[in-house]
Amino acid sequence: MKSARERMDIISAYREVGTYRGAAQIAGTTHKTVKRVIARHEAGGAAPQRACRGHNYDGVADLVAARVKATSGRISAKRLLPAARAAGYAGSARNFRRLVAEARRAWRAEHHRDRRPAVWSPGEHLVIDWGAESGLHVFCAVLAWSRFRFVRVAAGRLRGRTAAMPSMSAGSARLT
Repeated sequence: MKSARERMDIISAYREVGTYRGAAQIAGTTHKTVKRVIARHEAGGAAPQRACRGHNYDGVADLVAARVKATSGRISAKRLLPAARAAGYAGSARNFRRLVAEARRAWRAEHHRDRRPAVWSPGEHLVIDWGAESGLHVFCAVLAWSRFRFVRVAAGRLRGRTAAMPSMSAGSARLT
C-alpha cells in the first residue's frame, strides 16, 4: 500500500508523461502499481474497505469469557490453555495470554468495586501542631472542616504548659 504522498507523486508523474511505464520509471515503482493507483484515483480515490479478519482464538473466546466469569477474573492463561487446546485452539500461548488478559480486563471493568470516598463531618478530627520562630513557640489546634482555629504563644513545648492553656472552646478561639 502506497502512502498518500507516493500516490500523489504517481498521479503527477502520469499526468506529465501520459504512460504507465513512463510514470512508473519516474515514481520508482512498477507500471502495474501506476495503473492501479490511477484507476483508483479516477474512480473516486477511496481505498477499498478491508474485510475484518478473524483471530485464531475466536473459537475459544466464549470458553475463556465463561471461565473468567466463573473465577471472578482470577484464572490465569497458564491454567486455561489446556482446556482451550482441548476445545480446538491451535495458536500460540502468547496470543492466548493476550486473549485471557483482554477477557480479564473486560470482566474487571464490568465488575468494578467502587470505593466510597471518605465523608468528613465538621468537628470530627482535631489537628494540633507546634511551631517555633525566633525563640517563640506557637501552639495551633484546628478543628477539621471548621472555621475556628486555636492559636496560642507559649514559652516552651512542655506537656504541663500545653495542658495549662485555656480550653479550646468557641469563646477562646480566634478566627484566622
